[in-house]
Amino acid sequence: MEKINLVFNSVITKEDEIYCSLCLDLNVASEGETVLESKKNLIEAVNDYIEIAIENNLPIIRKVGDEDNPLITNPNEVVEQFVIKSDLQIETYV
Repeated sequence: MEKINLVFNSVITKEDEIYCSLCLDLNVASEGETVLESKKNLIEAVNDYIEIAIENNLPIIRKVGDEDNPLITNPNEVVEQFVIKSDLQIETYV
């Protein structure tokens, strides 16, 4: 069984009383009442997205455009930058 490690760049911003998280490499977003909750929700959303993309033969990588990237458009609102690491195990057979 082959194991593939994927790393995705992500950010959290604060909008009013909610923390919004965004995976910059997949264009997947989530939110939470705390930084930790927002991060956990994004990790779950990323896992769900990858699973659905693979099952439906869709592209996995869908980078956020510069116009929607908070690191470029609103750097003062960025609370945290982090990476999400995902390891996929692929079993091939005949």
